Amino acid sequence: MNSQSAPERSAWAYVLAALGAFLIVAGLVWAMHRYTQPPPLGENRAEVRAKALAELRAAEADALEHAAWIDQPKGIVRLPIQAALKMVERDWGQNPVAARSNLIARVEKATAVPPKAPEKPSAFE
Repeated sequence: MNSQSAPERSAWAYVLAALGAFLIVAGLVWAMHRYTQPPPLGENRAEVRAKALAELRAAEADALEHAAWIDQPKGIVRLPIQAALKMVERDWGQNPVAARSNLIARVEKATAVPPKAPEKPSAFE
C-alpha cells in the first residue's frame, strides 16, 4: 500500500500545477521580450543622421548669409541679417514716420489674402 495519503498527494499536485503555471508564464514573458525587441540601430543610421544635420546647418547658414527671393510676384526678398539691420537703421534714422508707414504697407502686401474665387451660378437662376 501507498505510504502517502490522499490529501498529501493532492497538495503535491497543486504545488506542481502552480510551478508549471509559473514556468509557462515565465516562458511566455521571455518569448515576448525576445520577439518584440526592435533591431539595434547600426552605425550607418548615426552617419545618415550626422549627414542630414550637416546639410540642414549648411542650408540654414546659406539662408542667413545670402539674399534670395521668397515670393517674386509679391516682391518679397530674404535678406542677410546685417543688410536688413543697415536698411532699418538708415530708414528709421532719416524719417521714422515714413519708415513706419512703409513697413505697414509691406506687411499688408506680404500678408494679403487673394480674393475668393467666384461661385458658380445656380442652375435655377
